[in-house]
Amino acid sequence: MASTANEKSSPRHKLNRYGSIYEPLKLSILHHEDEPLWEKLDRSYNAVKSTILNYQSPTTGLFPVKTCSDYKEAKVRDSLYCAASAWALAMAYRRIDDDMGRTHELEHSAIKCMRGILYCYMRQSDKVERFKQNPSPHTCLHSVFNVHTGDEVHSHDQYSHLQIDAVSLFLLYLVEMICSGLQIIYNTDEVSFIQNLVFCVERAYRVPDFGMWERGSKYNNGSTELHSSSVGLAKAALEAINGFNLFGNQGCSWSVIFVDLDAHNRNRQTLCSLLPRESRSHNTDAALLPCISYPAFAVDDDALYSQTLDKIVRKLKGKYGFKRFLRDGYRTANEDKNRRYYRPAEMKLFDGIECEFPIFFIYMIIDGVFRGNPAQVKEYQELLQDIVFQSYDGHAIIPKYYYVPADFVEAEQKKHGSQKRFPSNSGRDGMLFLWGQALYNIAKLLVDGLISPKDIDPIHRYVPRQDQRNVSMRYSNQGPIENDVVIHVALIAESQRLQVFLNTYGIQTQTPQQVEPIQIWPQQELVKAYRFLAVNKKLGLSGRPERPVGCIGTCKNALQFIKQCWKMPGRPLFLVLIREDNIKGSRFNPVLDMLASFKKGSIGGVKVHVDRLQTLISGAVVEQLDFLRVNEAEIPEFKSFEELELPRHSKVKRQTSTPNASDLEQQPEINIQEWYNRPTYEILQKFNDCGCLASQAQLASILLKKEGPDFFSRDECLKDELERIYRQAGSRKLWSVVRLAASLLTKLVDSLAPSITSVLVHGKQVTLGLFGHEEAVISNPLSPGVIKDIIYSKCSPHGEREAVLQQELVIHIGWIISNNPELFSGMLKIRIGWIVQAMKHELEIRAGDMRPQDIYQLSPSDVKQLLLDVLQPQQTGRSWLNRRQIDGSLNRTPLGFYDRVWQILERTRNGIMVAGCHLPQQPTLSDMTMYEMNFSLLVEDTLKNIVLPEYRQIIVELLMVVSIVLERNPELEFQESVDLDCLVKDAFADFQKDRGRPERAEKQEDMEVFYNTPALGKKGTSSYLTKVVMIQLLQEVKTYHP
Repeated sequence: MASTANEKSSPRHKLNRYGSIYEPLKLSILHHEDEPLWEKLDRSYNAVKSTILNYQSPTTGLFPVKTCSDYKEAKVRDSLYCAASAWALAMAYRRIDDDMGRTHELEHSAIKCMRGILYCYMRQSDKVERFKQNPSPHTCLHSVFNVHTGDEVHSHDQYSHLQIDAVSLFLLYLVEMICSGLQIIYNTDEVSFIQNLVFCVERAYRVPDFGMWERGSKYNNGSTELHSSSVGLAKAALEAINGFNLFGNQGCSWSVIFVDLDAHNRNRQTLCSLLPRESRSHNTDAALLPCISYPAFAVDDDALYSQTLDKIVRKLKGKYGFKRFLRDGYRTANEDKNRRYYRPAEMKLFDGIECEFPIFFIYMIIDGVFRGNPAQVKEYQELLQDIVFQSYDGHAIIPKYYYVPADFVEAEQKKHGSQKRFPSNSGRDGMLFLWGQALYNIAKLLVDGLISPKDIDPIHRYVPRQDQRNVSMRYSNQGPIENDVVIHVALIAESQRLQVFLNTYGIQTQTPQQVEPIQIWPQQELVKAYRFLAVNKKLGLSGRPERPVGCIGTCKNALQFIKQCWKMPGRPLFLVLIREDNIKGSRFNPVLDMLASFKKGSIGGVKVHVDRLQTLISGAVVEQLDFLRVNEAEIPEFKSFEELELPRHSKVKRQTSTPNASDLEQQPEINIQEWYNRPTYEILQKFNDCGCLASQAQLASILLKKEGPDFFSRDECLKDELERIYRQAGSRKLWSVVRLAASLLTKLVDSLAPSITSVLVHGKQVTLGLFGHEEAVISNPLSPGVIKDIIYSKCSPHGEREAVLQQELVIHIGWIISNNPELFSGMLKIRIGWIVQAMKHELEIRAGDMRPQDIYQLSPSDVKQLLLDVLQPQQTGRSWLNRRQIDGSLNRTPLGFYDRVWQILERTRNGIMVAGCHLPQQPTLSDMTMYEMNFSLLVEDTLKNIVLPEYRQIIVELLMVVSIVLERNPELEFQESVDLDCLVKDAFADFQKDRGRPERAEKQEDMEVFYNTPALGKKGTSSYLTKVVMIQLLQEVKTYHP
C-alpha cells in the first residue's frame, strides 16, 4: 500500500491510518542523502515527540506500558528504553549550535524519567534492605509502578517483580547518561541508595529471578530460574559503575561507587558457564540479545558471543521477527487469557505458533552498526521494512508482535511458517509499543549517521578489538585483552629473623614495621570497614552486608588473571606475605623458586617488578575509604598485620614438616560403644585423664549430646575444649580427629556457597547427604547458613566426620570444575555422598587383600588427589565390577544418554519405571524439549532411588540398549510401561542359566558375577539385555496385534 501521509483526513482515514490489521502499511523509506542536518534532526525529533515523549507522565516522568488513555502501569525496563531514546536524540542535537532548546528538552526528559524511577525505587528502600540480607521474590524491589504517582501497583504475590536485569539496566543507563554530562544524582542520600542497589545486584549470580519476560521458567508455573540475560546485565552494570563518580566531573571521592570485584568475577564466570543457554528450561532466548549486544555488551569472548548469537538466530528467527523462546504461549490464540499460570502439558499447545517480535530485528540492526557489519544492518532493515506500519503523520510504528489467528493455528502447527501472521497493534496491547518505538529511533539515528556508537556508549561498553589499546577500558566488558602490563610486587616477611634468613638467599624483603606508616590489613578488616559503606539512617539502609572480600579483592589471585584483565590507570600492586610456616619442610624449595622468579622479573610469562612498598605505592591505584569519615565516632578499631616478635638473635630453622600421623595414632584408645551409657562424671573423669586426642574427641561428642556445648570441664566449657582438641589435632596432623572436632563445633569452611554456585552454573546439580541415606538436592545457589543446615542435618546423624569431609569435597570440586570441567563430563548431578563412596571404592581397589585406608584419616591434600584420581577416565586394567562401581558412584552417563531416553519415551506411551520411580510420557513430552536441561535433570531424578552404584550403571547400559533396539526397529514401540528392574532381573536369570546355575536364576542377591561381566561380546551383559528387550517388544506386538 502507498503512503497515506498526504491524504485528507476523514473518519475512515483516521480509523485506518495505522493500516488494516490484515495488511499493515509499508513504511516509505525515503533517502535524503543531500538533506540538511537540521531537517534530518527535525524529522527525528517529531518522531520521538509523537511516538514517545507525548506519552511521558508529567508528574513522575515514567512511560506507560500501553498507550491506552486509561492505562496507568509503567514498567522500569520500558521506561528506561524510552529515556535512552530521548537521550540519544539529545546527543545528536549537541552537534549543532542553534538547537531551539531541543537538546535541553530531550536531556531533561531523560533525566526526568531516570529520576522518576529513582524516586519509585527510593520509596522502597525497606525492600532493598531486606533483599540484601535475604534475596527472594518476596523481598525484591517492584518493577511496575503507577505511571502518574509512582505508587506500587501489584503485590509480590500478584506479580513477578524479581527482575534483576531491569535494576541492572537502570544502573547501566545511569552511568552512560552521567558520563555524557547529564546530572541525575543530586545528594548523598541518593548516592548511598545507588550503592545499596549495587550490593543487591552483586549477588545476581546466585539469585534466580523471573527474567526479562517476567515468567521465570519456561513452564510459566511461578518458579524462578538463574537467567543468563539477568546475570549478563548485572555483570555489565557492575563493570560500568565500579569506581564511577555519580556526580560526574563535579564529584568527590565520597560520591564514587564501590563494587566487590570478587562478586563481579563470579557473575562473569557464571555468565560464561551458562551461555549459550538462557536457563535450565530455556535452551535459548531472544532476551540474550540485549545482554550480548546493545546495551550491555556483557560477553567478552568473541567465540562465545558468536555461538550464542548463532543459536538465537537459528532457533528463533522468523519472517516477522524473533520468537522470544520456543513454545512461548504469550498472546497466542491457544493461551488462556484468564489464567496467570499454565497447566502441566499445556506447553505443547504453543509449539510452532509462538508470536514473533519485530523489536529483535531492531536489536540486530543496532548490533550491526556497533560491530561494523553493514551486511547485517541491510539484511534486518529489509526484513523490518515489510512489517512496520506508518502512522498518519508518516512515522514508523513498530508492532509489538505478530500472531497466528485462531483459524490458522491448526494449519501452522502442521507446517511451520505456512500461514500469514497478523500484527498486534489493534487489540488490548494499545496502538503503540513504546519499547519498540524507542529502540527503532535509536537504530534510525545510528543508521542515518546522526549519532555514532560512541555517543550512546560513552563508557566504551563495546570497543572493537583493534581499538582496545587506544581507549580507557575501565568500564568496558572486562575480558582478557592483549596486555603487556608489569605487575609491581612487594615482598613482606613476617619477622626480622625471616627477613635475615631470606637475605642469605638474595631475597630482599621488608617487615610490617619497615613499611610504616602504611598498614597491611587482613581481608576480614576490610569487611569490617565496608560495613560502614553507604549506611543511611534516613532511608533505613545498613550498608554493605558482611560478605567476605575474596581472592581478587585482596590481590591473592593468579598473576595471569591480573595481566589479562588489568584495565586501570597505573600499575597493579601485588603483595606477597611470607610467613615462617611457608618455608617449613617440603614447602621451602617451591617458595624459594617462586621468590627467585620474582627477583628475575618474570614468573609464568608475566612481567613483574619487585621493590619497596613505599616506592611502589606511588604508582598504584588508590581506592578511597572516605565513607569511614562520615561517622567517625562509630568506627571500630582496625587491626593491621603485625610483625612477629621474636628474640633478637634467634634464627630461622628449616624445620622438617610434621609427617602425617599414623593410622594407629588416629585411632581412639577406648571402645566408644562402652561409654555411651556411662554417667557424665565418669565420662568427664576419663576425658580429663586421657592423653589421646582421638579418645578425647570421642568422649567430647558423647558429652556434647548429653550436656550441650556450654557444659564445663575443669575451667573451660566443652566448646572451648573442642577448640583446643581441634587446634592440637591440626598441628599433629591427626586428620580424623580434626574432622570430628570440626564437625562437633559445626564449623563451616569459607567459600562453600561460591563453590556450590560454581558447580551449579556449569549446568550441574549438587546433592549433600550420606551414601545410602536421604540426600538434599541443591538446584539454585544458597546462602552459607542454609548450606550449613543441610550438611549437618543430612550427614551428622549418620557419621559426624562426613559433614566436614563433604565440605572439603565441595571446595575441591568447585575448583576442579572451574579449571578442568571435562573431568565432570557425563555427570549431571554431583552427588557428594556418592563421590565419597567412589573414593572408598578406589581405596579398596588399591588395598587389594589388605585393609583399605580410612578416607577420614587422609590429609586434605591426599583427599584432593584421590578425588582427582577417581574423576579421571577409568583405566582399562580395572575389572568391570570396579569400573561400574566407580562410574555408578559418580553418576556418570555416556554421551547422548539423555537424548536417547527422550527417544525411548517418545515410543513408550506408559513411561519408564525403575526403583519405584515413574518417568511418564505425559506431560513430560508436552512440557519439555529433548535438549532442555530440565529433562536431563528429570531423568536423573528418576534414577535417584537406585541403591547400588554398579546396579545404576547396569540400568544406564540397559537404557542405551533399549534406545539402539528402537532405533534399529522403527516399526516397534512399547505399549506398556518399561519396567527396567524386571528387564534386568530377566537378563540376569538368562545369564545364570547360561552359566549352568538355573537353580539360582531367581535369586538376585548374587549379581556380582553379572556386574563383573564385560558389556560387549557374545556373552556380554548387553547381549542378555538386548534379548529381554526384544522379547518384551515382540510379546507386546502379539498381544496388541494378534
